[in-house]
Amino acid sequence: MAGRLDGKVALVTGGASGIGEGTVRRFVTEGARVVIADMQVRPGEALAAELGATVRFVETDVTSEADIAAAVDVAVSEFGRLDVMFNNAGIVGAIGPIAETPVEDWDRTVAVLMRGVFLGIKHAARVMVPQGSGSIISTSSTAGILGGLGPHCYTACKHAVIGLTKSAASELGASGIRVNAISPGSTVTPMTSAVITGDHTAVEEAERSIAAGSLLGFAPMPIDIANAALYLASDESRALTGHTLVVDAGATTIGGSTRFHRMDNAVLSEAGNRQASATA
Repeated sequence: MAGRLDGKVALVTGGASGIGEGTVRRFVTEGARVVIADMQVRPGEALAAELGATVRFVETDVTSEADIAAAVDVAVSEFGRLDVMFNNAGIVGAIGPIAETPVEDWDRTVAVLMRGVFLGIKHAARVMVPQGSGSIISTSSTAGILGGLGPHCYTACKHAVIGLTKSAASELGASGIRVNAISPGSTVTPMTSAVITGDHTAVEEAERSIAAGSLLGFAPMPIDIANAALYLASDESRALTGHTLVVDAGATTIGGSTRFHRMDNAVLSEAGNRQASATA
C-alpha cells in the first residue's frame, strides 16, 4: 500500500542517521513531507538534498527549547502544518557502575533522552492542539521495559519516555492527538555499532553480533523500526494511543538474555565513551 502518509507533514529528531534516517526515508516514500532535526549538519544536509523538495534539514539540539520550537516552526512555515512528531534523537550517555557515574554525565543524558522528548511533545502539542489532530511518537527502548539491558541513566530515561507517553496521551487524546512510543531492541545503527565493536562504522560486524543473539536469527535494521513508526504515524493506527510498540526480535519475550541484546554496564564500560555523541 503506497501513499500511507500522503498529505502529512512529519518532523524526525535524530533524523540524519540510524533509525531516524531510516524513518525519514520511509516517510518520504509514503508521501510525507519531512523536517530532519539533528545536530549532525553534513549528514542531515546531504540526506535532505538527496531526498529533494519535500525534505528540509534544521540543525537542532534537542536539549534546547529554542531549537525544538524553531524546528517545529520550520515544519509549519515550509509545509503548512505538523501531523507527525517523532522524538527519536538519543545517546547512550552516562555509563558505568552507579557509584562511579559522574553527575555531569547523568545530567547530560537526562537532557537528551528525557528533556528532549518532553520538549518535542510540548511543541508538537502547541501546533497539533489547534489543528485538532496529530500523532506523536517517541523512541524508548527494551531498556525501558526490562532492567539490565542498558546503563542506569539510559534505562531510567527510557522508562520515563514510556511514562510520559501514557501521561501525555491521557491529556491530548481529547484534542484528537495520539501519543505512542516504540521500544526497539538492539538494532544495527552507528550507535549500537560503537557499543558492540568500539567503531561506529563497523555496522556489518555489529549486525553479525546482534544476529547471533537474536531469537529470530537476524538483526533488526532501521527499516524495521521505521515500519513501526510508519504504522503509528498513519491513520491505520487511529485507535491506538498511550501504547508502547516493542520491536526487538523477541528479546523481551525471553527476558533479554540473548548473547548480545544484554548491553550491561560491564560491556558499556569496556566500550567507553566513544559512542556518546552518536545519535539513535
